[in-house]
Amino acid sequence: MRMNPLIQFMKQVQGKINSSVYASLQGQSSPQHVAFLRQLEKELKVEESLTVPLKDLNAVVFDLETTGFFPEQGNQILSIGAVKVKGGEVQQEETFYSLAHCMGELSPEIKELTGIDESDLQHAPQLSKVLVDFYDFARGHVLVAHHASHEKKFLQHYNWKLFRSQFKHRIVDTSFLLKIAEPEANLVRLEDCCEHCNVPVINRHHALGDAKMTAELWSVYVARVQELGIKNLREVYERLSR
Repeated sequence: MRMNPLIQFMKQVQGKINSSVYASLQGQSSPQHVAFLRQLEKELKVEESLTVPLKDLNAVVFDLETTGFFPEQGNQILSIGAVKVKGGEVQQEETFYSLAHCMGELSPEIKELTGIDESDLQHAPQLSKVLVDFYDFARGHVLVAHHASHEKKFLQHYNWKLFRSQFKHRIVDTSFLLKIAEPEANLVRLEDCCEHCNVPVINRHHALGDAKMTAELWSVYVARVQELGIKNLREVYERLSR
């Protein structure tokens, strides 16, 4: 049975972090990283963004490149790319991009798909630092991704593995807006959605390139759902739950 999207969303944002968790870390991240995340958790007010008008909503649209689809089986994050969007306006100069140090050899398929090879990752920063830097960049913003279950799964896994911290940021899926604006559209792949909306497909399967395309897509659909009378994220989730 398909879970009601509103119920699924509310489950996503539930849960508290026990402060004693931070004391149990055993060298998985630096004390500075843990302290930063602890402060971030205090600042994170998940419910507030529900009622911010879409025209004023600050978002960070992001993408992960990974070695596969299953972090619980050892697949790793290779890179993170992100760009800020204010209301419906993409801030092309406000970007984040970093490779992440990765153990082991990459498959030929991943190297061909992403253009990343082992030499690129040899001197890249550790994932713990990349995540902390990314969260700092995204501070105070709603996270947005295209078909976000992939990104959410990896961030949940590595937040716990590296920091013993639950991942509590909201991630809004671009497909939520697409389903409202064009319920009959059978679009799944990012490039198909972009072509449908006349967004140029540039640097596909590069984390920052995909983030920028997703941001343009988000901008298009934020405008379209507002034309349908939807004013904020709460109304987005209410519409999906019907």
